[in-house]
Amino acid sequence: MSTPPLSGAGMPPGTFSGTQAQAAREVNTASLCRIGQETVQDIVFRTMEIFQLLRNMQLPNGVTYHTGTYQDRLGKLQEHLRQLSILFRKLRLVYDKCNENCAGLDPIPIEQLIPYVEEDGSKHDDRGAASQLRFASEERREIMEVNKKLKQKNQQLKQIMDQLRNLIWDINAMLAMRN
Repeated sequence: MSTPPLSGAGMPPGTFSGTQAQAAREVNTASLCRIGQETVQDIVFRTMEIFQLLRNMQLPNGVTYHTGTYQDRLGKLQEHLRQLSILFRKLRLVYDKCNENCAGLDPIPIEQLIPYVEEDGSKHDDRGAASQLRFASEERREIMEVNKKLKQKNQQLKQIMDQLRNLIWDINAMLAMRN
C-alpha cells in the first residue's frame, strides 16, 4: 500500500487525507470488477493449494505418522480455509457494491446495441436512402436471375447424367448378352 503524501507548505495538515478518503469511497464499478476478478483468482489459487495439501496428507488409518508433520499440515490447511472464507466475504462485498452501483442504471435493450441499416440510412438524406434501396433491389434481382440460370443448368446436367447412365446401362446389357 502507498503512504499518504506529506502536506505541502501553506496547506493545512489533513487536506490530503480528506481527499484520499473521498477518492477511496468513490471507487468506480470497473475497478470493483477488477478487484472482484483478482479475488476470484485468489480464491482459485487458495483452493488449489488446499487440494494440494489434502492430496499430500496421509489419512490416520493406523499407519504410524509423525504427529508434528500432521499438526503442521493441519495448521496450514486451517489457515488456507480461514483465508478462503475471508476472500469469499470480500467477494460478496464487491458483488454487493457493484449491484448497488448498477441499481440505478436502466438496462439497455439488446436491440439498441446492434447497429441497424435503418439507423445508418437516417443519418443521410432521403436521396442516399433511396439510392441504397434501389441498389439493393437491383442486386436482389441479379441474384434471382443467377439463381434461375443456375437451376436451369443443374436441370440440364441432371438430364445429361441420366442419359449417360442409361447409355452405360445399355452398353453393359449388350456386353452381357454378347458373352
